[in-house]
Amino acid sequence: MDKKKFYITTAIAYTSRKPHIGNAYDIVLADMIARYKKMQGFDVFLMTGSDEHGQKIEEYANNAGISPKEYVDNISAQIKDVWNSLNTSYDKFIRTTDADHEKAVQRIFTKLYEQGDIYKGHYEGKYCVPCESFFTASQLVDGKCPDCGREVIDSKEEAYFLKLSKYQDKLLEYYEQNPDFIMPESRKNEMINNFLKPGLSDLCVSRSTFKWGVPVEFDPKHVTYVWIDALSNYITGIGYNPDGSTEQFSKLWPADLHVIGKDIVRFHTIYWPIILMALGLPLPKQVLGHPWVLVGEDKMSKSKGNVIYADELAKRFSTDAVRYYLLSEIPFAQDGTITYESFINKFNTDLANTLGNLVNRTVAMTNKYFDGTVSYKKLDDELDNDLIETAAATIEKYKTQMDAYRNADAVNTVMNLAKRCNKYIDETTPWALAKDESQKERLNTVLYNLLECVRLLGVMLSPVMPESCENIKVQLNSSCTELNFGEVKDYTVGAATPLFARIDAEKVLAEIAAEQEAAKKANEEAENVATINEIAIEDFAKVELTAAKIIDCEAVPKAKKLLKLTLNDGKRNRTVASGIAKFYKPEELVGKTVILVSNLKKATLCGIESEGMILAADCSEDNVQVIFLDDIPAGSKIR
Repeated sequence: MDKKKFYITTAIAYTSRKPHIGNAYDIVLADMIARYKKMQGFDVFLMTGSDEHGQKIEEYANNAGISPKEYVDNISAQIKDVWNSLNTSYDKFIRTTDADHEKAVQRIFTKLYEQGDIYKGHYEGKYCVPCESFFTASQLVDGKCPDCGREVIDSKEEAYFLKLSKYQDKLLEYYEQNPDFIMPESRKNEMINNFLKPGLSDLCVSRSTFKWGVPVEFDPKHVTYVWIDALSNYITGIGYNPDGSTEQFSKLWPADLHVIGKDIVRFHTIYWPIILMALGLPLPKQVLGHPWVLVGEDKMSKSKGNVIYADELAKRFSTDAVRYYLLSEIPFAQDGTITYESFINKFNTDLANTLGNLVNRTVAMTNKYFDGTVSYKKLDDELDNDLIETAAATIEKYKTQMDAYRNADAVNTVMNLAKRCNKYIDETTPWALAKDESQKERLNTVLYNLLECVRLLGVMLSPVMPESCENIKVQLNSSCTELNFGEVKDYTVGAATPLFARIDAEKVLAEIAAEQEAAKKANEEAENVATINEIAIEDFAKVELTAAKIIDCEAVPKAKKLLKLTLNDGKRNRTVASGIAKFYKPEELVGKTVILVSNLKKATLCGIESEGMILAADCSEDNVQVIFLDDIPAGSKIR
């Protein structure tokens, strides 16, 4: 009998910079769900990846002095490293610069255009570069981006638009027919009340003011905007193409679950479903919009200096400790928090004291009192019955919570069983029973009950802490994963080895504080070095800037990049060689007034004696624009 498939995805991480621990929650949560579904017998496919196009990437690359592709190659590799450091079991890592993805995106755009769902127009509005989003003035909050709170810029450009309004009623009907489509329910209510009921505006889906993106097939001066490019990864990554899709796509689509952050729910539950409707494809079954991970009360930000990186945390405290914290401390619908203090406290309380101590004591006592071997012997004892009933109730509650993706609740449920086991040890006092030969059978039963509960704990926590739970299996010498008390009748345990060593909080926090202070000092020193090139006003005054009119211009046959300009600076004509041939034709420049550095030392370029330099702006990698002056007389001094 074929296994039932379960296709789960994360939002693909944006390649602007290395992901912090809040960004990593997506993949850890999705990996836990994938592992749990595998426990249930599903054929699971987990896909994650990186979102690599856009204006912001182009700007970052220009600032770094490298190509956009070099920039995203570096950041995408960092994302993979972080995901791997968290022991995530993804089946595919898609990049939006993958050739097959880019080709499929081009075909998707063309298909939507040809069938009339995309049309050409002009966009004029407020644009947020970091969010890559357009807004109307009424959508701004205090004049700033409603999503990130940053400044917006006025933008007007030719663009293609997706007809969201055409599918608005159909989408609302889908919500009504599929009440569990968006989780938690509060996210669904937000989409209906804030976006669908007021009415959808058509969506800008192309840009023409930058080049780093997937070119529109039939209009190459436009690149496909983030929504169609990035969102389509969920289908292109498993083989979708309008010209013909793969068997894998037929098997896996529709996705069973998209795991995303609450800040991008609108894109995944309005834009994405409408794109799919327009393509004639089924919609994903569910979208889980999880809350944020905050540092104390603040959202993580490099400018605030409060960024915590998951891989660095894992290196210091262990991968499973990081996974455990994220999956137990972030609620289903409200934002969770992390600080080094709270992390260490939870590590010591839950992992070292409650779980680690229980496993270590149970295995050690089994070795000490029975040479490692105990067997199931049912005794009618109230304490035993209560423990067994607690275990059974825990299993049912755990399954219900995990099926609803309430991971923090599920972990708390499991840890309550661990606490009950520790209490059971105190109640039954195995060390006292061991002193009385007549209580040997009773001691056997007590230790068997504990071992079977430890096994159940290991099975239930394995999606959360796979390495530690594998260690539990090794210590118990049992590979049984059935979630029923009494499945294993005989135990012959291995050596007792600590799962988690208690952290000296004061010592470790002092070390972290010292490291942060050192990093801060290094940054300050770097900033001081950077200021060495600052100049005083007297230095700037040495540069003579003059308005000069171009009276003649010609190409330089021996140099494809150079144009030979004849300029009048108000006093005389002078010759300047300028490397702008790639961007301007000679006839476009004649008659224009430019800014001339008139006291620059003469230089000979390709046989031309150049008497100065004109000013231009590097707008992007392939967009250099000369700075022209309107209505400024030649010879005017610029200061």
